[in-house]
Amino acid sequence: MSKSSFKGTTGLKRIWNAYHYSLAGLISAYKHESAFRQELALGIPLIIIALFLPVTLLAKALLISSIFLVLLVELINSGIEAIVDRVSLEQHELSKRAKDVGSAAVLISLLNCFVIWCFVLVDQL
Repeated sequence: MSKSSFKGTTGLKRIWNAYHYSLAGLISAYKHESAFRQELALGIPLIIIALFLPVTLLAKALLISSIFLVLLVELINSGIEAIVDRVSLEQHELSKRAKDVGSAAVLISLLNCFVIWCFVLVDQL
C-alpha cells in the first residue's frame, strides 16, 4: 500500500496546509451546498444577536456553539453525500441509508439549536 503524498508533512507546514485544505472545504461547501448557505445565512445573524443578548457568557457560548454545531454537522453530511455520489450514482439501499442518517444528524443538530435558544430566551423572561 502506498503512502499518501499529503501525509508526512509535520510542524508549521502541516498546520499551514491543513488551514488551506479547511478553507478550501468551507469555500466548496458554500459554493456547492445550498443547505450550508441557508444555515450560514441564518446562523450569522443569530450569532450577532447572541453576542448582544443580555445573558451570561455561558448562555452566549451555548447559543453560539449550537449554531456552530449545525454548521459542523452539515459539513459532515455534505462530505458523506459527496463520497456516496462519488462511489456510485445508482440507487442503492446502503447509499440511501448513509444519506438519510446524515440528514437525520443535521435535523437533530437543528432541534438541539432550537431547544437551546428556546431555553435561554425563556429563562430571560
